Amino acid sequence: MYSLSATRIAFIGGGNMAQALMIGLQQRAFAMQNITVIDPDTAKHEHLQGTLGVHTSASLTAGSLAVDVIVLAVKPQQLHSVAQALAPFLQSQLVISVAAGIRTADLSRWLNGYATIIRTMPNTPAQIQAGMTGAYALSAVSPAQRELADMLLQAAGDVVWLDNEAQLDAVTAISGSGPAYVFLMIEALTAAGISLGLTEEQSLKLSLATFKGASLLAAGSATPVATLREQVTSKGGTTEQGLISMRQHDIHGMMRHAAEQAARRAKELGDQLGAQA
Repeated sequence: MYSLSATRIAFIGGGNMAQALMIGLQQRAFAMQNITVIDPDTAKHEHLQGTLGVHTSASLTAGSLAVDVIVLAVKPQQLHSVAQALAPFLQSQLVISVAAGIRTADLSRWLNGYATIIRTMPNTPAQIQAGMTGAYALSAVSPAQRELADMLLQAAGDVVWLDNEAQLDAVTAISGSGPAYVFLMIEALTAAGISLGLTEEQSLKLSLATFKGASLLAAGSATPVATLREQVTSKGGTTEQGLISMRQHDIHGMMRHAAEQAARRAKELGDQLGAQA
């Protein structure tokens, strides 16, 4: 049985997503001296040591990888070479990949058949511990290891576990790419406010607060989102007119098409990235 507090973790890659997880762990009073960050960019080491209290290494070594969990937090294009270098050091560690698009079958193949692997798809709000991560575990991962991974990933936000790895393409389209859709809508609503006579500062402040407040209300309420929308919409009122316009422009169709295109591209990238021998 694993305990998160006593877990030894190696992060291969010390970029934004790795730091998001580490900051979340630090805020949960995790023993940061149990973490080693392995990154060839030694310019990052002093910052990581000073702000997070972790150990650092410029290369993969038996000592730095004598851990319970290895988090692969490198760019997808780098994962093939990193996996080949990592393979000789694997014994019983749980490998968690946060590299977008790389399927478990390909990662396992690059790791010489190693199968104690969890593939995840986090998103950028993880940087403020408000993220959403989709996760899929191979059958070789034990229930205790899955529970440990769940606790680790929750340091950056919520986690949704999937039974079918192909669903990660949909997760990529909805929560992975979703923040960009929201940012675009904030931009559009802000621009609309400016066109109606508000200053940019006023309109941005109103738009940000509206998205934040509506999201928090929806997340914290047992009332269905459709009912919350109806509660704002008075017959013959201002909101009704705005919604009529959005429906005339097929807002549902636009969002569905955007998600379908993102999911299609996620699958294409998985095919391309996994083609390496």
